[in-house]
Amino acid sequence: MQIEIIPESSYLMRMADGTIKQINPFTRTEVWTVPGRGNRPLGVASPNPAPLDPRKMDAHCPFCAKQYLETPPEKARLIKSGDQYLTLRHLSVDALFDTVAEFRRIPNLFEIVSFNYWQKNFNYRLPETIEQHKRDYLASVAGRQHVLRMSEQRLKAAGLDEIALERMSSDERLQYADAFFGGGHELIVGRRHFVDGATHDNQLASSGTLSPEEHYQYLRFTIDAMRDIYVNNRYVRYVAVFQNWLKPAGASFDHLHKQLVAIDERGAQNEVELQRVRANPNIYNEAAVNFAAYRNLVVAENDQAIAYAGFGHRYPTLEIFSKSERSQPWNHSPEELRGMSDLVHACHAATGADIPCNEEWYYKPPDVDVPMPWRVLIKWRVSNPAGFEGGTKIYVNTIDPESLRDRVVPRLFQLKNEGRIAPVKVAFECDCVPNCLRYNPAVRKQDSQHPEFPPLSNGPSRND
Repeated sequence: MQIEIIPESSYLMRMADGTIKQINPFTRTEVWTVPGRGNRPLGVASPNPAPLDPRKMDAHCPFCAKQYLETPPEKARLIKSGDQYLTLRHLSVDALFDTVAEFRRIPNLFEIVSFNYWQKNFNYRLPETIEQHKRDYLASVAGRQHVLRMSEQRLKAAGLDEIALERMSSDERLQYADAFFGGGHELIVGRRHFVDGATHDNQLASSGTLSPEEHYQYLRFTIDAMRDIYVNNRYVRYVAVFQNWLKPAGASFDHLHKQLVAIDERGAQNEVELQRVRANPNIYNEAAVNFAAYRNLVVAENDQAIAYAGFGHRYPTLEIFSKSERSQPWNHSPEELRGMSDLVHACHAATGADIPCNEEWYYKPPDVDVPMPWRVLIKWRVSNPAGFEGGTKIYVNTIDPESLRDRVVPRLFQLKNEGRIAPVKVAFECDCVPNCLRYNPAVRKQDSQHPEFPPLSNGPSRND
């Protein structure tokens, strides 16, 4: 199939009246920013924050630290011991409150793609290690009661009334146990609901309020879960990773958490991008980071990653690309993961906890044979598509890329000077070397043979 090449001149255009038109080079999404429509408040901060009730400390929602039994049995937790972070797996119900989880990996009580889907369509069965953990957990009275309570909650949410529920046997009510222990929709939940020392309900703990080290552990723990899903279910072709922050962005609770959803397809976005990257293997350099650098849209950079104000998106979007040669997060080195984490964290911190946003991960599916870099998009959900967008498929984004850059860059400098983010390069400090993404073998080979920017000479040596 012939792939239509989108000319670079169409990526970002400013009209005579100030209207800015954008076309996404990967999705062909058409976006306009109309003068005057961006002059509106962005956040959802409460004008009258209420004081927090000390009696509800760590018990504000089912994800909080005192509510471990309000969620299905956890698969793993990350704890802090001195200066070290340790992963504990397959805890019994009696051990849940022996440690404080900095991050927990738990099943989603209401799956997007259910365990039943994998079971009925692929004859999927739990691996023996997971089956054994399920048996051990259910062998204790407290563990069995916990799973029964979660099953009943799910059945009620599905519309089952109290009379029908009472008629069900315990074994029938345990029908969801396999989903709790081996399902493919998981959550990575942070410890805090509010920042440490919070006094009012407008002091939520977001990705940006974590320390750089905490955010790195959050990201690393998520990747560990992601890899585990692939290992335990060979029918999974892609694990979608995303984070909905605040209710306008789709969050059920205003408590920091990521979601992982296993699917048996690559997804429409990946299929479209795959066609384009086959046609131009260097497209992520040429149509993303290079173009962003030429248009002064780069907001931050370090040796492992680069971030810029994205173009061609329905919402104001910050894009963070890994520079790694490796296409998948679980194959990144610790240094590469930390560099990526530092930029994602910095972009969240600059966004602020009051702006609803979605964090979306994109990476090469395991069964794809061409390199595709890992990247993270942070989309500010500050507008709602309406009738105009539905009828024209032209989306009105109220903040154009340059305005987004101008909002973010001063905040990054401030956070950097205050030591609240890692010491990354910001705006004009960035190197912005062309083709800095090393995922493309052809570019790596070219750079090694003919470096575009050789080291500067200090003048002739004595031997000259």
